[in-house]
Amino acid sequence: MGLNIIVAVKWVPNTQIVNIDPKTGTLIREGIPSIINPHDLNAVETALQLKEKYGGTVTAVSMAPMSARAGLEFIIGMGVDRAILISDRVFAGADTLATSYTLSKALERLKPFDILIFGQETIDSSTAHIGAQTASWLKIPYIYYVTDVEYVDGVIRAKRKLEKKIEVYELPIPCLIVVAMKSNEPRPVKLSYKLKAKLENNIEVWTNNELGLMRECIGLKGSPTRVEKSIATPSVPRKKLKFDGQDVREAVKWLVDKLVEEGLKIV
Repeated sequence: MGLNIIVAVKWVPNTQIVNIDPKTGTLIREGIPSIINPHDLNAVETALQLKEKYGGTVTAVSMAPMSARAGLEFIIGMGVDRAILISDRVFAGADTLATSYTLSKALERLKPFDILIFGQETIDSSTAHIGAQTASWLKIPYIYYVTDVEYVDGVIRAKRKLEKKIEVYELPIPCLIVVAMKSNEPRPVKLSYKLKAKLENNIEVWTNNELGLMRECIGLKGSPTRVEKSIATPSVPRKKLKFDGQDVREAVKWLVDKLVEEGLKIV
């Protein structure tokens, strides 16, 4: 029958061009294009490779505003079979705890599943909390920094690469794996898949009417984390000096002299 695979993705602002409101210290999101979190694309690629090798289906889940439909259409274009958009104003302002709780309740509606796949972290917050927290709500085993996955004798065999060694774990299903960033090369979109997504309308929208969660547990009300203040890092002026010679020793001396001029102390 194959594997029932669920991959989680996040719709994030393109942080390369995000600005900070100097008065409020918050992100200025108006007019800023959003993208699928790049590290989640590694998770999508892992899910699709598992499907190709062992059969089954891949369902994408995202908790985001309605504009995230464009992102879900993109990953359906990669080959994902079905997508679910968890979207409701009552989910807004959620920290990682409230987000993972909401996700876990949505995932319970998709049981039985075999494997949940998350990206390592998101470029808009970089907490790397969601995978572990979601697995904890669901009471299933999880592992981070995964670079390779196999399905062997009814268990998931996951390989992860640490700084100086590689570890291999076997996890019973259902389980959750968090894919290491840049662990694979996400495939390009196929136009035929994207057109199929539009024709079949295989993106479902779940609001809190479907999930029925208490307001005290979700969104801003369910979030114990508070951001008191955000300070933008000032840009560093660049002098853009360049050494034009060819001799390596002269280049090193020139560089050291310039650093000394900037206040470097040589011991």
